[in-house]
Amino acid sequence: MTTTPKARRVPAAKSAPELYRPENYKPEESVGYLMRRILDILADAVDHQLQPSGLTSAQWVPLFKIYMGHASTVAEVARECHLDMGAMTRTLDRLETKGLLRRVRSSEDRRVVNLELTDEGRATASKIPAALSRVQNDHMRGFSVQEWELLKDMLRRVLDNARQLQADRQEQQQ
Repeated sequence: MTTTPKARRVPAAKSAPELYRPENYKPEESVGYLMRRILDILADAVDHQLQPSGLTSAQWVPLFKIYMGHASTVAEVARECHLDMGAMTRTLDRLETKGLLRRVRSSEDRRVVNLELTDEGRATASKIPAALSRVQNDHMRGFSVQEWELLKDMLRRVLDNARQLQADRQEQQQ
């Protein structure tokens, strides 16, 4: 059995190499720009895959979060989807109208509204992983397993740096 070498996980550095310079900065060479473009194209492809189910990206994401058990209340889904409560309520209204979920008030705390998928909601949500897998596999065409693992490890390092920088900013604001 061969093992694939992984990128070494390195903690966020205190100082960064100067990879970008103002005098020759080009957005199309920016990692952030490339990630945003890829994310936009992936989102369009997933929307296309899920079109027969009648779900928009604004709808399939919270439905999938509930299905996967990552959230079970309105507040949790809003937090997971990075949306304010008003926007999330409108999205959940649409999913409820489609018969995909129902709101159930908590018996322990009447302020809490739990979300439950209906049978139709579970059936619809169960198709999402296949759509996501097809889209991601299509976009990884030409990559070896080793390259795929390396790419994920590098992206995790960028994410680790981003989280550390975010925590540092929040700490400075206090």
